[in-house]
Amino acid sequence: MQHLSSQTLLAPSASPAAGALSIRPCADSDMAAIQAIYAHYVATNLATFELEPPGVAQMRARRADILRGGYPYLVAQRDGEVVGYAYGSAYRSRPAYRHTVEDSIYVAPGMRQAGVGSALLRELIRECEERGFRQMVAVVGNSANTGSLRVHEAQGFVRVGTLGCVGYKFGQWVDTVLMQRALGDGAASPGGLPPPQALQSAGAITTSDSGYATQGRM
Repeated sequence: MQHLSSQTLLAPSASPAAGALSIRPCADSDMAAIQAIYAHYVATNLATFELEPPGVAQMRARRADILRGGYPYLVAQRDGEVVGYAYGSAYRSRPAYRHTVEDSIYVAPGMRQAGVGSALLRELIRECEERGFRQMVAVVGNSANTGSLRVHEAQGFVRVGTLGCVGYKFGQWVDTVLMQRALGDGAASPGGLPPPQALQSAGAITTSDSGYATQGRM
């Protein structure tokens, strides 16, 4: 299942950049810019627990897997430049988890506090609701990541727990904060998504980490 949203235009904000912000489905031509954004956070930030930045080809393969699973993959664009991206992915691989999606959002360096992450998260929530998902989970890397926590709380997420010292990066132990919000009917009615056959094969156990402007499974 692959569903592409129409482009969403947002008014300019009092931010480091001028121009209108647009949110649209990610294209293959965006992947070099996306890889550069992600590589920055892998190399400098605790929000992702990845240690070595993947190349463009690997990022392209990951995107293909996400789209093949029926999840949205979005980019934010301003003045012709990709300034952030977001996607949904499986929270866990077991088929009974199929109505739950995990969000990941990254914003280009220099564009934080410009409304990009909030705009991406709003559109990602809308897309996931349209696809029939019922819960969204954020796994925010680094409990000191107040920007991510606040952006999620502003969109209705609540903190449901903290996993202490589950990551080790840059010579220090790092927590993750679990956040959650209902999508659509939430638990008020039975779920309607069929079991994804691709996720029923043995050995496909996935775990992830995420955080805003700094968020991510990848």
